[in-house]
Amino acid sequence: MGANTSSIDSNSTNGPNHPPLKTKLEDIPEACVALILSYLDPPQICKLARLNRTFSAASSADFIWDSKLPSNYRYILEELLAMSVAGMAKKDIFAKLSQPNAFDSGTKEVWIDQNNGGVCVAVSAKGMRITGIDDRRYWNHIPTDESRFGTFAYLQQIWWVEVDGELEFQFPAGTYSVFFRLQLGKVTKRLGRRVITNTEQVHGWDLKPVQFQLTTSDGQCAMSKCYLDNVGTWVHHHVGDFVVKDSAAMTKLKFSLMQIDCTHTKGGLCVDSVLICPISLAKESRSS
Repeated sequence: MGANTSSIDSNSTNGPNHPPLKTKLEDIPEACVALILSYLDPPQICKLARLNRTFSAASSADFIWDSKLPSNYRYILEELLAMSVAGMAKKDIFAKLSQPNAFDSGTKEVWIDQNNGGVCVAVSAKGMRITGIDDRRYWNHIPTDESRFGTFAYLQQIWWVEVDGELEFQFPAGTYSVFFRLQLGKVTKRLGRRVITNTEQVHGWDLKPVQFQLTTSDGQCAMSKCYLDNVGTWVHHHVGDFVVKDSAAMTKLKFSLMQIDCTHTKGGLCVDSVLICPISLAKESRSS
């Protein structure tokens, strides 16, 4: 009797020829969707936001993106980029920071990794001190589309090679790696293909290693050496790592590249930039 009554009630609700209604994605409350999205990475959130209007609206919730932003996002926007964060949605802030943002007269760029929000900074060759850079017999700035800064410093020939740079920045707590992006030999484009030129100017780098050095304002030091042999290929040469413990403190870095053995000349070196990134991204940088 009870079973028959249940069957009659079901049929009276949906009709004798209609199956019971099923819950669809659109029926999930927006707040529940937003909570689920908060556990995902930014690329996954953006992908799911294209499913329907509910997911799209839920993906804009501030609390989702607040957890994806680095602790120093206000410092970057207000101090470095002279922007006001008042009234900006956290999703828009993330989108702004995930793109390269130039500062210090265009000699530096800052951005965050789209997957984990890690802060990265690049310093161009024009943002560093290069011995002899004003003498065109030794160095030249070459326009290129292979640099995020649109130009690199090219060494024709010199006895003493020294490149020094500094950066004072408020890094979130964590461990960071520092790299010099270098190449031997100039590359031009012919019919859309990369062609290595001026290889005869590449010399001196197999006789003595280049020394890289890193120091921080709180006393950390790192040094590495290597022979350069990457003709026609951009390589991120690892300088060293440093640790930031206090996210609210300013960290001052000094980094350098030296080959100052004056028993022979050196030439054919392209200096593009220095990259500072979270150590979690260092493996990717080493391979590029």
